Amino acid sequence: MTRIIYYTATTLSGFIADENNSLDWLFAVDQGGNDDPTEVMAGMGVLVEGSTTYQWVLDHDGLLEHPERWAEFYGDRPTFVFTSRELPTPEGADVRFRSGSVADVLPELLRAAGDRDIWVVGGGDLAGQFADAGLLDEIVLAVAPVALLAGAPVLPRRLESSALTLESVEQMGQFAKLVYSVVKAT
Repeated sequence: MTRIIYYTATTLSGFIADENNSLDWLFAVDQGGNDDPTEVMAGMGVLVEGSTTYQWVLDHDGLLEHPERWAEFYGDRPTFVFTSRELPTPEGADVRFRSGSVADVLPELLRAAGDRDIWVVGGGDLAGQFADAGLLDEIVLAVAPVALLAGAPVLPRRLESSALTLESVEQMGQFAKLVYSVVKAT
């Protein structure tokens, strides 16, 4: 059964990006011991991200100038970008821009994912929209040994401990990987 998973890196202070929407803090941390990106991607049928995350990836990785890199990172998976603005698409990339409610787009996400999972890449507010709609199944946080004073929060919602069950804790190099299942309201 297809799951909707919010998998992201966060700082000790709970930010996924700094005050300039940059992830440079993340790449300054030794990445040794982290999950193999190929294995993570193998289970994902669809990627979902907000426009700020998408724009940062395009700029940081030079994907408009080097569209062949898109396939190296994303393969042939569709990427749904929730946005209210027009954004460019790397040549040959399967990027689908959507706006409105995540619940309204869910049937399309499920069809595109097939029997694989849906990865909510970021940002935190988009993951929060999935949580608000009762659609989020799992939260995976790779906590980095970095503290920021400000930035984009990992999940700008209030979720009580009764809504989350800790499934596992794992050390991955300098990161602590926390996996929580989201308890569905009955």
